Parts: sequence; C-alpha cells; structure tokens
Amino acid sequence: MRDIGPSLTYKTLFISDIHLGTRGCKADFLLDFLKHTESDKLYLVGDIIDGWRLRKNWFWPQAHNDVVQKLLRKARKGTEVIFIPGNHDSFGRGFVDHAFGEIKVRRDDIHVTVGGQRFLVMHGDECDGVMKYAKWLAVLGDHAYAAALALNTWYNAFRRMTGRPYWSLSKYLKHKVKNAVQFISNFEETMTHMARERGVDGVVCGHIHHAEIRTIGGIAYLNDGDWVESCTALAEHYDGRWEIIDWAEMRGVLPSLPLLLPSRSPTPETAT
Repeated sequence: MRDIGPSLTYKTLFISDIHLGTRGCKADFLLDFLKHTESDKLYLVGDIIDGWRLRKNWFWPQAHNDVVQKLLRKARKGTEVIFIPGNHDSFGRGFVDHAFGEIKVRRDDIHVTVGGQRFLVMHGDECDGVMKYAKWLAVLGDHAYAAALALNTWYNAFRRMTGRPYWSLSKYLKHKVKNAVQFISNFEETMTHMARERGVDGVVCGHIHHAEIRTIGGIAYLNDGDWVESCTALAEHYDGRWEIIDWAEMRGVLPSLPLLLPSRSPTPETAT
C-alpha cells in the first residue's frame, strides 16, 4: 500500500453513495480516507446508509460501524459535517433541520466556495426520471447493480489468478451501453438546469456513481462518485481548485481487493 505521508488537508470534502449496510460498500477504504484527510467542512451527499438493502437483509459489520463513529468524531472535533439524505437513506429527510450528534441534516444546501461562487449541493435522485416516475424500476435496477457487483467480484478473482488486471463490469456497462450513456448525459443536463433555475453557479451531487467535473452551458457540474466501486471524493482546496480524489489509486490498491489496514479493536476507539 502506497504511503501518502501526513494527513491531507482541504477546505471542503464531498462524499456520497457509501451504501453502508451492503456487501459492496468499501468501508475499509473509506475509513482509511477519513483517517488521512481533514477538512473545514464535510458534506455527506446522500446514500450514506442503504436503507433499501437493510430492510431486506441486515448486514452491518464492524467496519461499517467504525465509519459512522469516525464521522461523528470528526463533527465533535470541529469539522462542519452536513448530511443530505438520498433515495437509499430517504428516512433522513424526516429529520431535516435537525442534527445527529453534531451532524446537521439538510434537504439540500448552498455551499459558498473560496472564490465566492454559490453551489447547490443535493444528492440528485430528484433529477432521475426513473426515481421520479417509476421507482419500481429503480429498485429493479438496484438489484441488477448488486448482481453485477457480485459477478464482478468473482470474475476479478479469476482474472487475478491468471495475472490479469482489475476490470469493472458495471463501469463498462455504464460507459458502453448506449442507454446508460444517454441516462448519465440527461442526468447531468437536468442537474445543471436545476442549478440555473436556482440562480447558482454550479451543482455538486452524487447518485449515479460517476465522478465528474465539467461545465455544461456555463454551469459547473461536479459529481463526487461513490464508495462501492470508484472510491472517490470531491475536494475543494484552499486556493479554490477542485479535484476528484481517487483514493484507491492514491493508495496504490485496487478497490476490488481488501485494503490491508492495521487490525482493529471492535471498540469505537478505532475510529480516530
């Protein structure tokens, strides 16, 4: 595992689509990221906990609990942590304008950048036509995505045995299947249209598990990716620069492989 030196410090960090409570969640990678980064503000941009999956099958290993404890600890130690619920943790929308510990819950938020620009921060399911008009299809797609992740795990185990590099089935489908590519394009355009209607300079979101920084029609579109496959975060630097952080790449470990961390005690003290 590649050494990254001392803790990395940012003005603002954005993470989403962690899906705690699922077997696909890369909780060890995320915990490693949280231990090695600091920021003045941390946005949790939805789908942090996967309520859809937990209702059907309870799965909550120690690593998932450690992530929650680490987030709470960051908030207690002075990081401004803002949780914006997504479609998978929509139960959180019933607690908007309240707080869990020191973590504030917002339906969406306006983030003012170092340079004074105003960015709308929201999960993004509001701009997903499937979620709005055919939620049953979204649930079906969620099951298909989980199946693709499971197949991907077994397939890459075989590839490692034969000396071949990691290959992501779901990423391949997203980028090569015409309808999936069109869906991502439509989503991005809808998000920037909403930002324009709100009179802001840009939008930060998650939801589609595809990290991106681009400008569409004069509106900045930023997506922080996910912690199921990509293990990415969005960072705002103190000098105003934006960056997509690919944590698995920075650590020199493929996200399909277990991250070799020091052995942990089952107590919350591990989340420091």
